[in-house]
Amino acid sequence: MSELKERLLPPKPASAVNLRDPSYRAFTSGRQPFQGMDFSGLKKRGQGARSWICVDTSGNSHIMEVDKFTMMRRCDLPARDMRLLDPLFVYPSTILGREKAIVVNLEQIRCIITADEVLLLNSLDSYVLQYVVELQRRLTTAGVNEVWQSESNDPNRRRSRNFDNVYGNTSPDYLPFEFRALEVALEAACTFLDSQAAELEIEAYPLLDELTSKISTLNLERVRRLKSRLVALTRRVQKVRDEIEQLMDDDGDMAEMYLTEKKRRMETSVYGDQSLMGYRSIDGLQSISAPVSPVSSPPDSRKLEKSLSIARSRHESMRSVESNTDSVEELEMLLEAYFVVIDSTLNKLTSLKEYIDDTEDFINIQLDNVRNQLIQFELLLTTATFVVAIFGVVAGIFGMNFAIPLFDDASAFKWVLLITGVTGIIIFCAFVWFFKYRRLMPL
Repeated sequence: MSELKERLLPPKPASAVNLRDPSYRAFTSGRQPFQGMDFSGLKKRGQGARSWICVDTSGNSHIMEVDKFTMMRRCDLPARDMRLLDPLFVYPSTILGREKAIVVNLEQIRCIITADEVLLLNSLDSYVLQYVVELQRRLTTAGVNEVWQSESNDPNRRRSRNFDNVYGNTSPDYLPFEFRALEVALEAACTFLDSQAAELEIEAYPLLDELTSKISTLNLERVRRLKSRLVALTRRVQKVRDEIEQLMDDDGDMAEMYLTEKKRRMETSVYGDQSLMGYRSIDGLQSISAPVSPVSSPPDSRKLEKSLSIARSRHESMRSVESNTDSVEELEMLLEAYFVVIDSTLNKLTSLKEYIDDTEDFINIQLDNVRNQLIQFELLLTTATFVVAIFGVVAGIFGMNFAIPLFDDASAFKWVLLITGVTGIIIFCAFVWFFKYRRLMPL
C-alpha cells in the first residue's frame, strides 16, 4: 500500500522555493520577486487541471494531469456529471449510465468508468487506494485465468475463444470491464457502510444498557450523539439502496451501462460500412469494364446492396435485442447481489434504531413511574401537613387571653393532646382510605 501511495503521488515541482534560504531573503530584500517572471504556469493552473488515476483493462495504472473540459470531451460527459466527482462538494450516492461512460459516486469512490479504463481523482484516501489495488488484482487475476484456460484447451477451443473475444463472449460467467469496475466500487461502498454500521452497533448496545441502569445527563448526551450518527448513516445507506433499486427497476438505464457491447456494435458498423464501400468500388470497376446492356433493368449491385443491408439490419436488431436482454440480466444479477448486502446493512441499522426507540420508551416509563411516586409522596406529605395544622389550630384557640375553668385542671393538657392526636390520626386514615378508594395511590 505504501509503495502504491508513493507511486501515485504527483511529483514535487522543481521550481519550489525554500523560504528559509538566505539567498531568497537577500533577493526579496532588493527588487520585487515577481518582475520578469513567466505566468504561463499559473495560467495553466487556473484552468483547473487535476491529477487522475487511470487504470486500464490490463490492470496497469498511471497518473495523468487533465482539466475538467478535456475530461468532459474525452468521456463525452456533461458538466453536471463532472460536478458529482468534485471532492469539494457533498452529493448523495449516484450511479449514472451515459453514452460512453458510467459516472459512479459511491461514498469515497468517485470515478468515471469507460469501456477501456477507469478514471479516479488522485487522492491519498485509503479507500481510493484500496479500490485501485483491488481492481488491479481482479483484472490481473482474470487475465491470468483466461490465458491459462486458452493454453490448456485444444486448438479448436482456442480458435472459438478468440472468435468470442472478437464478437463478444457468450459465457454466463463473463463480465465486461465496466461491470468489473462497477462491482469493485459497489463492494467497496457496501463494505465501508457495513463496517460503519458494525462499529456503531458495537458502541451502541453497551451504552444503551448503561443508560437503562443509570439515567444521567452524560449518558443521555452520549445517546443523543449516537442517534444523530445513526440517522446520518441510515440516510446514506438508504440512498445507496434506493439508487441500486432504481437501476434494477429500469431496464433502459441498465442497457445504457453496457459500454463494451455498444463499443463493439460501433466497431462492427464501421467495419461493415468500410467493406460495403470496398464492394461498391470493386463493383464499379467491373461495371466500367462490362458492356452496357440495351435493356433497362436495375443493376444487380443495387439489389445485392439492398439485400445485404436488410439482412444486416435484421441480424443486428436480433443480436442487439438478445445482447440487451443478456446484459440486463447480467447487470441485474450483479446489482441484486449487492442490493441484498446493502439491504441487510439497512436492516441492521433499522434494528438498532428500534432498540434505541425501545430504550427511550423504557426510560420514559421509568421516569413516569418516578414522577408518579413523587406525586404520591407529595400527596401524603400534604395530608400529613393538614393533620399537623390541627394542632396549630388547637394551640391558637387555647392561647387566647380569656379565662376558662379548663385551665385550673392539672390533667387538662394531657387530655387536649390525646384528643387532638387521635382526631388527627383519624382524619389522616380517612384521607388515605379515600385515596385508595379513588385509586390515586397503589396502597
